[in-house]
Amino acid sequence: MTVVDQETPCFRATGLTKVYRTGEVEVHALRGIDLTVAQGEIVTFLGPSGSGKSTLLNILGGIDRPSAGQVYFRDQELTRFDDRAMTAFRRHHVGFVFQFYNLTANENVGLVTDIARDPMAAEDALQIVGLGERVDHFPAQLSGGEQQRVAIARAIAKRPDILLCDEPTGALDSKTGIVVLEAIAKANQELNTTVAVITHNAPIAKMGDRTLHFADGQIVNEERNAERVDPMTMSW
Repeated sequence: MTVVDQETPCFRATGLTKVYRTGEVEVHALRGIDLTVAQGEIVTFLGPSGSGKSTLLNILGGIDRPSAGQVYFRDQELTRFDDRAMTAFRRHHVGFVFQFYNLTANENVGLVTDIARDPMAAEDALQIVGLGERVDHFPAQLSGGEQQRVAIARAIAKRPDILLCDEPTGALDSKTGIVVLEAIAKANQELNTTVAVITHNAPIAKMGDRTLHFADGQIVNEERNAERVDPMTMSW
């Protein structure tokens, strides 16, 4: 069973601002975000394109850096990390799942386990996402939903503390997307991995403990879900 640790935050962010500059034009992607995410929590980011969801996810995952503000992973301030320390953070603690995928099964999962400190076997990771019987299949032999589940298996194979998912069902039909969301929820339950899922789809947001509503680079509302909705019962 998933354990949500409310005492020791996985992430704590204060005053996060991100400004992109193109010539004399400034784009304010984030405008002073404050955020705490508990260990073992599933939090969903809901909002339209351009509202700051992906920018925040990339900063939490160490892919991007804020223009101002601080981010802490447990008791470590990520915003003070140099490039080498940030690379180690991503390698050892973070799994990423994006909207698009181009993966084989066993070999791609194995690439991650080769560099992880305490990896699970590729076959075990594929088993968690329901693809234990497809370990030797190539992309042409996998459906879109199966390829996305391979991406999840690759992300969780290194036993990450954090799983960051940017529109993981965006390229899938609803039936296939539900299976992918179920795989993400199972990873959270079995590994106690903290999960953040970006979506613009309100029903999907109900799979988490909390939904953060984004608009114009800010969190404009926080909604705590009474209980997580099982993805298998969703329709959208």
